[in-house]
Amino acid sequence: MRAPSEAWPTSLGTVLREWGRIGITGFGGPPAHIALLRRLCVDDRGWLDATEFEDAIAACNLLPGPASTELAIFCAWRVRGRLGAVIGGLAFIVPGLIIILVLSALFLAGKPPLWVRGAGAGAGAAVAAVAVQAGWTLLTPSWKRASAREPVRVSRLRWALYLLAGGAASATIGPWLVLVLLGCGAVELGLRRLSWRPSAVPGMAPLFPAVLSGGVLASVAWVAFKVGALSFGGGFVIIPLMQADAVSHYHWMTGAQFLNAVALGQITPGPVVQTVSAVGYAAAGLPGGLLAAVVAFSPSFAFVLGGGRYFGRLRESRAAQAFLDGAGPAAIGAIFGAAIMLTRALSEGWQFAVLAGAAVLLLVLRRGVVLTLLSAAAVGLVIALAGGPLPG
Repeated sequence: MRAPSEAWPTSLGTVLREWGRIGITGFGGPPAHIALLRRLCVDDRGWLDATEFEDAIAACNLLPGPASTELAIFCAWRVRGRLGAVIGGLAFIVPGLIIILVLSALFLAGKPPLWVRGAGAGAGAAVAAVAVQAGWTLLTPSWKRASAREPVRVSRLRWALYLLAGGAASATIGPWLVLVLLGCGAVELGLRRLSWRPSAVPGMAPLFPAVLSGGVLASVAWVAFKVGALSFGGGFVIIPLMQADAVSHYHWMTGAQFLNAVALGQITPGPVVQTVSAVGYAAAGLPGGLLAAVVAFSPSFAFVLGGGRYFGRLRESRAAQAFLDGAGPAAIGAIFGAAIMLTRALSEGWQFAVLAGAAVLLLVLRRGVVLTLLSAAAVGLVIALAGGPLPG
């Protein structure tokens, strides 16, 4: 993919309007974002051809961080250059950020109203089912990818081991999950290198994250950095990266509040990674929420602005593909591990019934995530108003 010429196909005002519209109406997470971007850039306006768009999706999935956000920034870069990428990316992110910060002020307050507590407890109870659905949708394509490699039995065995490693790490050592994801990718890359000629493998620079220390805002920045720059798979992979830090290590939130934050990230438009803004808000108020958003999304802008013109090469890179073949299954396992952690956070009997109902809606009846979470919130609201028990 080459950088676009100076003869841009559209104006900055159009980028602001169209990407902002997707940021406002993009309920449903990455699948909805990809569909809306494809309709705009390929089907309606013809700014990108279908092949380039599919290659961009694949390249974004090879990068750490929120893939749909990176795709939105890339598409804006293709139609209006660097300034368009910044404007389009912000237009895509900011509407959801505003909404989640407003809802965080309501749901994460020290003493929220009874109806808020009930709705949050209901929606939070359904989050584990949403995680299972997210993992399940990724499972089959990843398995087929492993089955397409030779020898099939060996590649399937490694796939299963990476999946189990990610799940076990997610359910037990949440904050260090990122090391397991990177490790699985590195192992697969190393094994593949044994069968490649050295000259045929492009180098991959190692990541050496700087560990931040000292002060609440520094801790918020470190958690957000792990989410935005070191997590593969996006979506629910970020949950175990945040939960142990936010609940157990730093004690910014209770388990029930964390469930509320995850639910808020699912029902608001825009990227699911917005959940980290709710965590930042719980830690340090509005400055913490804004800082978390800036740190979490900055790598996405850096990846696209600095390397967008190389996305085609990244798509064809055997080294990048090999790394993702290890990190990808581990990320899927981490999503299932996150479901275990989220289930453990439930404390009331009726919440487990809500979880079971949500699983039926999502996995059997195939209803949408937003509808499921709103239905669960309604159940929690009714129980709270009827005087039922609520999580502490």
